[in-house]
Amino acid sequence: MNILLFEDELVTQLYPITTGRPAFAISCGGYRLVELIRRFEAAIYGDVRPHLREITQLDFGLSSPPEIWEGRWLFVNARLVPSVSAMGILRELVEDHRNVLVRWNNYTAAAAVTFSTPVQRPRESVSEFLVRQCADDHVEVQERHLVLIEYPHEVVKYHMEILGENLADKIARGNYRQLSDGLFVGENVVLGDYLSVDSTAGPVVIESGARIGPFCHFQGPVLVGQNAKLIEQASLKDNVVLGHTTKVGGEVEASIIEPYSNKQHHGFLGHSYLGSWVNLGAGTCNSDLKNTYGLVVMEYNGRRVPTGMQFMGCIIGDYTKTAVNTGIFTGKVIGVCCMVYGFVTTNVPSFTNYARLFGQMTELPVEVAIAGQQRMFLRRNVTQRPCDIQLIRDMYELTQGERRLANAPLVL
Repeated sequence: MNILLFEDELVTQLYPITTGRPAFAISCGGYRLVELIRRFEAAIYGDVRPHLREITQLDFGLSSPPEIWEGRWLFVNARLVPSVSAMGILRELVEDHRNVLVRWNNYTAAAAVTFSTPVQRPRESVSEFLVRQCADDHVEVQERHLVLIEYPHEVVKYHMEILGENLADKIARGNYRQLSDGLFVGENVVLGDYLSVDSTAGPVVIESGARIGPFCHFQGPVLVGQNAKLIEQASLKDNVVLGHTTKVGGEVEASIIEPYSNKQHHGFLGHSYLGSWVNLGAGTCNSDLKNTYGLVVMEYNGRRVPTGMQFMGCIIGDYTKTAVNTGIFTGKVIGVCCMVYGFVTTNVPSFTNYARLFGQMTELPVEVAIAGQQRMFLRRNVTQRPCDIQLIRDMYELTQGERRLANAPLVL
């Protein structure tokens, strides 16, 4: 069997989360979709945007699909919420042996198709091909609970919904020691003194190599990734997931922090998503609740989108940094490769020096972002590859439109 993870036309609507990563590499509920898909015994391919093809090959081992398709294929939308229950539905589709297409909100979520004769790889998008294939071959169309992420804030929403079941699956499959009721740790975990663990609402899972400082508090469900570090008195509460090699302090609630990011100092982060290689300066805090206690409305590309969520914090793209005592208002989106100062009262375009409190908002030169990437990589013993440098350049070009206010470029 072959599996193709494909990005469709809505993947850019997930910017800045997907500006520099394939949609199947979004952390949500403690898993990434590509991790769960690897459980199938199959050849796995990735159909991604051109600027991500090399990184997809190098970092995930997924090459572009072959020119000829034959036999049994499972097509999975890269925006699929990576829940254990969704994997169960996909396995049913594979084992059913019928040709089936599953839709979610009028978009193709997945399809299981057997090509009895070889088919040339289509020049159109995979989603368009599958819709046409259904019309030509009378493929059965089903409505199943294969949920697709449509907006950045939904990563946080679905994360909170699925973390419990995903952690239960992780515990069942992993090699953990249960140190106390609801506390599971991997190998070589260092635990400081006087920890407080409340597993009433879900377990606390600490992956191998993590270091936990003294006087830390956990209120599950919580997942601490491999080689992560928590400073003393850190507090992780209610659906927190820390990626590998993160450094975290202060209070974090219902949030996702991707690998290699730092929130090392005191300050509050709530109901938010942080990309990779983000650094929050000391005292940085965000708001995740309006003063009116009303539902949060996000703004994407000048369009207001209701979230249906009373608690929603911020979305921060890869490589962005905040200065000390930065304050981020409720429901704000900060792009990739930004330098942020003061109060964040509006969305922040990618590659921006943002200091509106001081009357300044300028473009961040791409060479400055590349130099910063090199310095960050060195601190983590990560080699800066040509494709990493090219990714910064590609993201700069892809986000040019963000740096225009009222159709005018940012003014120095």
